[in-house]
Amino acid sequence: MASIRQERIAELIQQELSIIFQRNAREFCNGAMVSVTKVRIAPDLSVARVYLSIFGAKDKDEVLKHINTVKPKVKHALSQVIRHQLRKTPDLNFYIDDSLDYAMEIEELLKK
Repeated sequence: MASIRQERIAELIQQELSIIFQRNAREFCNGAMVSVTKVRIAPDLSVARVYLSIFGAKDKDEVLKHINTVKPKVKHALSQVIRHQLRKTPDLNFYIDDSLDYAMEIEELLKK
């Protein structure tokens, strides 16, 4: 169970990364629309698992691969925004959030 501090930091990172991906979609996301659906942070605040939902791209894995290649730029942009709230910016690990696709698949199966 996450502590209140972990939850607050996760919310802060989620909000700021959403803004960063929105403003820099061309550079960071190959023009695809990326939204941050969930952020989970380690108890020692050193690693953040960021779950992304990717829209408007033919290949989601390709966009995720590109985001991972520009990860240092994303982390730097995040650290510039949250530098007054956190002493050290956590390492970012990006994952595709496929819960929406899974829910749509279940809905289709239930319709049949």
